[in-house]
Amino acid sequence: MELLYYARLMRRHWLLLLLSLLTGVGAAVLVTVDTAPRYVAGITMLVSADDREGSLSTALQAGALSQQRVQSYATLLTSRRVVGQIAQGEDVDALQEDITATAIPSTSLLRVAVADSDPKRAAQRADALGAAFTRLIDEIERPSSKSPPTVRVAVIDKAEVPEEPVSPRLLVNVALGGLTALFAAVGWVVLRDRLDTTVKTADALQQVSRTSLLGVIGYEREARRKPLITGGGSRSARAESFRSLRTNLQFIGVDRQPKSLVVTSCLPDEGKSSTSVNLAITMAEAGWRVILVDGDLRRPSVPGYLGIEGGTGLTDVLIDKANLAEVVQTWGRPGLSVLPSGRIPPNPSELLGSQGMRAMLAQLTAEYDMVIIDAPPLLPVTDAAALGAICDGALLVVRHGRTRREQVVRAVELLSSISARLVGTVLNFVPAKHGSYYGHGYGYDPAEQETAPETPRPQAPMPV
Repeated sequence: MELLYYARLMRRHWLLLLLSLLTGVGAAVLVTVDTAPRYVAGITMLVSADDREGSLSTALQAGALSQQRVQSYATLLTSRRVVGQIAQGEDVDALQEDITATAIPSTSLLRVAVADSDPKRAAQRADALGAAFTRLIDEIERPSSKSPPTVRVAVIDKAEVPEEPVSPRLLVNVALGGLTALFAAVGWVVLRDRLDTTVKTADALQQVSRTSLLGVIGYEREARRKPLITGGGSRSARAESFRSLRTNLQFIGVDRQPKSLVVTSCLPDEGKSSTSVNLAITMAEAGWRVILVDGDLRRPSVPGYLGIEGGTGLTDVLIDKANLAEVVQTWGRPGLSVLPSGRIPPNPSELLGSQGMRAMLAQLTAEYDMVIIDAPPLLPVTDAAALGAICDGALLVVRHGRTRREQVVRAVELLSSISARLVGTVLNFVPAKHGSYYGHGYGYDPAEQETAPETPRPQAPMPV
């Protein structure tokens, strides 16, 4: 499951990974083109000890001495004393970095490599280094000026002018550059995902909310312009998601079926109003006697979605300025009852938690099969908590990729502290290609938000 999750994570960020790979390859090509070529010429030298007697024992001793000397000679070859003889006025320290001496294991052979930007000069310096080192060993390995040297060094393979540079290697650099950039991008994606605490999967939402996931609502580009699942939208995958939500609600508490449901969210712009409206429409389509109450007395959205007049409504009933029957409106067919919010009061929390609200809610639950209340978000204000305390259940809407896990935890704790019954959650704005949503052919633009229209526009009546 973890591997599948990361595979989907990489697939969602495939464009970033591709751009990173191309950037790494491009940078490697530029560096390779801008780097001067380097050529390496090498010589091989044999270290041998003097065997004057010609016996087996002395031959073995001479061989052992030669192998011992090889290790020291490999270091001596790159010393300032030797390199200075071929420097010819150049920086000895810089030239030392271009010379590599290696003792071939289990042999008396020395391999010397000289790097240079000019292939001919590399070969000349390698030969000159071999000659200089041979003379030096001939001097320092003599017990006296008149005795022969105990150890000799001879060049057995002279340097050849290299034809191909050893660096830069285009294919190697391109591979390293591309893989480095790709691994860096993958690491950034994984790190960002780990540090991101927003809810992006159904499993994560169930884990933090500790309750059932009743619905997964996908995002459709047309939803911003036509938020209601009526007309052509009634056949979309999003409409089917709301019907699935309606069906799941029927199985909540067989012995304690909720008749009043407050729909809320953690923060604004998470789709709780559109969820309330569309859930009420789907229930009315199924033959339920449903009334939709706009309980958001701060930023009412239901009239904007349904295209109805919202000047009088809930607040007028609560302050005894109107009767309930006078302000309830019927919308569409087969007849969804709607109670707008009315005028925005200065004390929304007090009105929603008043005895008058309790009495009106009792009257509505007696007359209708389901009362759906669109409430403000839980965390900024206490209105939804006041409604949750007097309703049979609360439905928490969580926005995919925006609502954070800690916010869901706080919302659940808030409902629990007032003994409100959280019947379940809804994961909203889920991308069409996300693993939690099984819609087909629908795009997703996280920059767009599903909001109520600024000016009320009547929607076409639902077909019979």
